[in-house]
Amino acid sequence: MPATYKRTLVTSALPYANGPVHIGHLAGCYLPSDIFVRYKRSKGEDVIFICGSDEHGVPITIKAKKEGVSPQDVVDKYHKMMGDAFKGFGISFDIYSRTSNKVHHETASDFFKTLYDKHVFTEEITEQYYDTEAKQFLADRYITGTCPKCSNPNAYGDQCEKCGSTLSATDLINPQSTLSGSKPVLKETKNWFLPLDKLQPKIQSYLDQHKDWKTNVYGQCKSWLDSGEGLQPRAMTRDLNWGVPVPVKGAEGKVLYVWFDAPIGYISATKELKPDTWELYWKDKSTRLIHFIGKDNIVFHCIIFPSMLMEHGDYILPDNVPANEFLNLEGDKISTSRNWAVWLHEYLIDFKDKQDVLRYTLCSNAPETKDNDFTWADFQTKNNSELVAILGNFVNRTLVLTHKYYNGSVPAPETYTKEDLLILEQLASFPDKIASAIEQFKFREALAEMMNLARLGNKYLAETEPWKLIKSDEIRVKTIMNIALQITCNLAVVCEPFLPFTSQKLFGMLNMPLLKWHSAKQTSNMAAGHQINKEELLFAKIEDPEIQLQIDKLAQSKSVNTATVIPPSKPETSFDEFSKMDIRTGTILEAERVPKTDKLLKLKIDTGIDTRTVVSGIAEWYKPEEIIGQQVSILVNLAPRKIKGIESRGMILMAANSQGELSFVSATKPAFNNGSEVK
Repeated sequence: MPATYKRTLVTSALPYANGPVHIGHLAGCYLPSDIFVRYKRSKGEDVIFICGSDEHGVPITIKAKKEGVSPQDVVDKYHKMMGDAFKGFGISFDIYSRTSNKVHHETASDFFKTLYDKHVFTEEITEQYYDTEAKQFLADRYITGTCPKCSNPNAYGDQCEKCGSTLSATDLINPQSTLSGSKPVLKETKNWFLPLDKLQPKIQSYLDQHKDWKTNVYGQCKSWLDSGEGLQPRAMTRDLNWGVPVPVKGAEGKVLYVWFDAPIGYISATKELKPDTWELYWKDKSTRLIHFIGKDNIVFHCIIFPSMLMEHGDYILPDNVPANEFLNLEGDKISTSRNWAVWLHEYLIDFKDKQDVLRYTLCSNAPETKDNDFTWADFQTKNNSELVAILGNFVNRTLVLTHKYYNGSVPAPETYTKEDLLILEQLASFPDKIASAIEQFKFREALAEMMNLARLGNKYLAETEPWKLIKSDEIRVKTIMNIALQITCNLAVVCEPFLPFTSQKLFGMLNMPLLKWHSAKQTSNMAAGHQINKEELLFAKIEDPEIQLQIDKLAQSKSVNTATVIPPSKPETSFDEFSKMDIRTGTILEAERVPKTDKLLKLKIDTGIDTRTVVSGIAEWYKPEEIIGQQVSILVNLAPRKIKGIESRGMILMAANSQGELSFVSATKPAFNNGSEVK
């Protein structure tokens, strides 16, 4: 970190207050940021850690409607649940605030008004989808339809979660309101837009100064900037009744866009925490601002929020945005709607006092550069074969022998051998190695170095064998045990950012206060004659039945979802409308993957009428060579559409189960001629 920085402001993405915290959230940003902040505090630096619940936006209102309660009831429930779970897991926020607070509404309103008065926004009248039955405009998440890029039938109006594409609601094929199930109509409305197209040169210049960012972060930003269309204006207001009201005339019935409102929550939370000095952390250029987020939030924290800050003019810009990729669960994407998750509040009940086991597992397998997978088998192995067998074993042997030979009093070292001096030299080198990795946001590497220190201790005891040597050379054993205790003490220091509960327990056994990071560079923290407390097991083995219980819980969740989650019927349609669809049987003649996509296949289909090209998002379930000759049902009178530069003429019909898996809808026995009508 440059010497010019006097303080560090760390933020973690504000979680939506519409559900509990799961391990994907933890691995994405909350655990990495906590490790970073704990390390900075241990070094004695001025650092504050900001977070809070994001309590506005469409997901909140959807949850409220689903549960038959008010949005405020929803956010009150999950704000407390998330805050308690974070605290129980040892996430050491200096403040966990919420965007429904008065100070946040005032801060967000003032921020918008400043940009408005500086004529940053453009006022635009656009056509947006409107639900005539519900009598309201539909925000992005209130609209579903078929993704134009991968043909996923359940894409949202802002994003397709299957192929990851960012969308506009008007891009969707066959859009449908989630409020009434009816087909929405386009209706004119006025909103205020942030002109990202005009701001692109500023954003480009800002990003050019941060080419050292993680490749996944910088690369995603560049892809936005370098796309054919470049950045486009984005509306900063919405036609909703839940959120921060737009503070200008003519904006009645509108609220701030949640991604305008939410990042300002970092500012308002800092105001709450430090009402007299908050400006030092947001307006003083000697402050370093770091956002920890998941990869789905990169564009908002690296492009939109910096644009807002630049146009306001008073605020510093993020110096780094270390975003992680996604964590999967047992080989499947974590899904809150399918209950396919490990929920933090449930974990803290099922594995009481084992917070650090989950912290260790998530950090050692963190999705830092690519998506990674959490499995319960790996969780058990990490505990039993690493925490118990390496770290716990070394500490236990050291403390047990100290009590056995010296009644718990630290022995004074005598003569050091060359091997001893080498061990002490290595011991003093670990803090810098761990610190270097943390400073580069390489937390897996930092954790591995911490465990290497425990391995060093185990190796030292195994080679010197004090339990044998005590019979012939008591003086030599004093030196060995003194060094082992120094290693133990330094382990307590450097493990604190990763395993805070373990560190606290270990310092308690050593009968010492929590030492700071610089102490771990020393090799004489344990003074001769210091009395340690009785040893306890740092970690207990996790047995197979405990793991099987968790696996069974997931299996039950998958079974319930597969068996019972059936989407409701769509709105009633007339026979005349249905009869406009011309569905025929056809045969796939050729199939190949669409380059640079994971989901799309380019199909050549004999429809009986002609031979045509159709692009279909089925590559996840079918290999091209396996479906040649497959008979399909195809909608032949669908208007042509270009997908990845390929003109697609038609859509094949697929059945989707509750897991989103697709299967062909086709005649089997007897086979029908191509071109047969489906009625």
